Amino acid sequence: MFTGLIEDLGRIRSMRRTGNALRVEITTSLPLDTIRLGDSIAVNGACLTATDLGSDWFAADASSETVERTALSGLRAGSPVHLERALQWGGRLDGHIVQGHVDGVGQVVRNQLDNGSSQIWIRPPAALLPEICEKGSIAVDGVSLTVNELRGDMFRLTVVPFTTTRTRVHEYRVGDAVNVETDILGKYVRRLLDARPAQSGPAASLPDLLTRYGYT
Repeated sequence: MFTGLIEDLGRIRSMRRTGNALRVEITTSLPLDTIRLGDSIAVNGACLTATDLGSDWFAADASSETVERTALSGLRAGSPVHLERALQWGGRLDGHIVQGHVDGVGQVVRNQLDNGSSQIWIRPPAALLPEICEKGSIAVDGVSLTVNELRGDMFRLTVVPFTTTRTRVHEYRVGDAVNVETDILGKYVRRLLDARPAQSGPAASLPDLLTRYGYT
C-alpha cells in the first residue's frame, strides 16, 4: 500500500530479461538501512519486491504479469524512475490510497507549462475510462494526482511546481507511455454496478444503487 507521494527519483542501473520476467537494479538515495529483503517498493507505480541490496541500489523482479500490464519494459539503463516505500500506518495519509497494482498503460497526448504548472493530457486504455472521474484521484507512474478534466477519451492533470520539481512528469513528451492506476473506490463501485442483476423498467439511479448495496 502506498500514498502516491514520491520519495526519490532513482535511476535504472541495469535490466535483465528472464523469459517473460524482468530483473531490475535501481540506484537510489533512499536510506537503504530502512529497507529489508522482501519489502515492497513502488517503481513508477508498480509494486515490486526488493530481492537484493547494494551500497546505493536495490534489485527487484517484475513478473510476466507486471511486465505485460506496465511500461517497465520500455525503460533502459539510466532511465529515471519514481520510487516510494510502502506506507507506514500511524502517520498522515497524504495523497490517496495507491495499491501499486497498475491497471494499464496510458499515453501522453500533450504536456504544456502554465505559470510553472504542467498541464498534461493522457489517453488511458479505453477499458479504464468508466473508473475515472473529474476531481477524482489517479496515480500516473505512481504519482498521486487529481483528474481536473475529462474530455472524450482523455483526462487532464494539473501538476503544480512542487511536484514537477520532484518527479519526472515535466519531462513527459507526446507519445510517452505511463503507468495508470485508477482509484480503488471507483473499481469497487464499477464492480458492483456491473454485477447487479438485470431489471426491467427504469434503471436505478446511482444513489439508489449505492443505498441498495449498503453504502449509505
